Parts: sequence; structure tokens; C-alpha cells
Amino acid sequence: MLHTATLDKLAELNLTGMAAALADQLEHPAPYAELDFPSRLGLLADREGAERDNRRLERNLKAAKLRQTVAVEQIDFAASRGRDRTQLLHLAEAGWVAEHRDLIVVGPTGAGKTFLACALAHAACRRGYRALYLRLPRALDELSLARADGRLARLLAAYCRVDVLVCDDLALRPLPAEQAADLLEIIDDRHRRRSTIVTSQLPVADWHTALGEPTLADAICDRLVHAAHRIELHGESMRKPANTPPAKAKP
Repeated sequence: MLHTATLDKLAELNLTGMAAALADQLEHPAPYAELDFPSRLGLLADREGAERDNRRLERNLKAAKLRQTVAVEQIDFAASRGRDRTQLLHLAEAGWVAEHRDLIVVGPTGAGKTFLACALAHAACRRGYRALYLRLPRALDELSLARADGRLARLLAAYCRVDVLVCDDLALRPLPAEQAADLLEIIDDRHRRRSTIVTSQLPVADWHTALGEPTLADAICDRLVHAAHRIELHGESMRKPANTPPAKAKP
């Protein structure tokens, strides 16, 4: 009866990990018989901490809305696409997030930019950070609509709060001045306060032209480029079937 009351109290206090660990100790006492009370209590606390970490990760990943739910462990380093194993494993430790630095991933279509961006955002979530994925062309369209219906400030504030913002497909199309200004608002709000992952098919040297109005382009590039980590990918599209024969040269 005493044990039942203790388990109920732990559940009432939302200490479900400790409750599960205590139930396990009571059901299988032999492995714990020689442990003193502090050691057994430590096991309960460890279980509670692990379960809370798991729940936090689940919440963060759900809120991140990553386009691909992938982990760094799934990266194929054998494929020669410009993936530096040492660099990526270092980035997976999320020190750059703690330092509020940015990350730029560029390469041709299908080279795996989104995959890497989502994997590194996933790694940051595993370290306790919050992330959010945006496909940038769609997000900028949404900001234009938000300006009309009064949601703009709320959306910009939401983008500013997350620790890692993934901006996928920068400059996929030329930006009108209004959208370039919205992008600058996002980048400026986060500059040296949070971390941003930007992917683009365009080399960084071509961003200025693609971002439209020169003054806005200067401001965006100045905040994004100089202190960011960079990953430059190359190679054929990963979406191409492996057995697709090479294109024949035209006579």
C-alpha cells in the first residue's frame, strides 16, 4: 500500500520517469539489493532526466517541422559531394549555435543541401535547442500575406525566437524589394543573437545580384556571409536513379 501511494504521488507530481524506475526496482529487486539508498535514488533521478530529455526532443522536433527528419549519423560520407566528415561532426556538436553563428550550404539541385541542413538542425535539437524549417520562397510569400492581415509582427517575432532557423532555397527566384526587405528583417533580428542555416543553389558570389535592390542585398550579405560556416556541395543530383544511363552526346 505504501509503495502504491508513493507511485501515485510521483505520477501526480509528473515525475513519470522516477515512477517507472521505482516500479522496476520493486518488481525486480535483485539487481538493486546491494545498492545503498543514495545510489538507488540516483537511478530514479537519472531515469527521470532521460525521459524529460526525450520528451523535450520530441517536442522540439515536432515544432521544428523539418522537411526531412534525418540525423547526422545518416550522412553518407563515402559519396564524394564535398562533405567534410570532420567539419560536419564538429557542426553536429552545435557549438556554432551557442556562439550564434550562421551556416551556409550551397550546391546544385539535388546535391543534398536540405538533407544536411535538416540533419544539423536535428543535431541542434538533440542538444536542447529549438529549430524551425522554412522553405524561404513560400515563407516570404506568407509574410506578404501577413502584412495585409496584421500577422507580420507576430510571424517575424516567431522566426526570431527559435535558436536555429533553416532558410531553405535562398534566391531560388529574384526577390522583389518588399520580400528582400522582409528577409533583411529576419536576418537582422537574428544577427549575433540566434543561428540561421541558409541553403542556396547559387554560389555566394552570386547572391548580391539575386537579392535585388543593392542596398538591401548589401545589408543581407553583410550579416550572413562574413562570419558563417560554409559547406559547398557538388556532384549530380541524388534524386537521379542510379541506373539512369548517361545522356548521349548530340552529333
